[in-house]
Amino acid sequence: MKSKSSIIGWAQPLLIGIVLAVLIRSFIVVPIVVEGASMNTTLLNHDRMIVNKMDKPERFDIIVFHATEKEDYIKRVIGLPGDRIEYKNDKLYINGKPYDEPYLENQKQMVMGALTPDFTLEDTPVRQRTVPEGELFVMGDNRRYSKDSRQIGSVPIDKVVGTTNIVYWPVNEMKILKN
Repeated sequence: MKSKSSIIGWAQPLLIGIVLAVLIRSFIVVPIVVEGASMNTTLLNHDRMIVNKMDKPERFDIIVFHATEKEDYIKRVIGLPGDRIEYKNDKLYINGKPYDEPYLENQKQMVMGALTPDFTLEDTPVRQRTVPEGELFVMGDNRRYSKDSRQIGSVPIDKVVGTTNIVYWPVNEMKILKN
């Protein structure tokens, strides 16, 4: 029969491992599964990713946020608080300055005409000239088929779970995404 100290000897590292796993998952990183096609071709349905809960979202980061009580969305940050966002002739303008979006090149090659229809923030549920303080304007990379800030309005920063740029599954599609 095993002695009490022997049982404690193997149980203690196991317990420490479980506590560390819970802490890491609660406060640092969490796995997610991409659902839907709104981020095609950057992310595909059922891709598995790691969400970093520690990073502060920056322009063009891919974020996960609580869209409803039961549903999380994954989108790209386009506008930060105070930004004026506009699309003209399939080109992004932030505060009047044009920006390239290299992550959209695959999508643009697959469609006829403009990928992103013209709009300003006033044309969206944001209904103001700039992104409100404490909020983000987000869009899916699959612009024609994404439910994003153009339909749901800006996203409160306190609803953001974290940023993500590591696809770990499927293994043959493993990658680190760049903005």
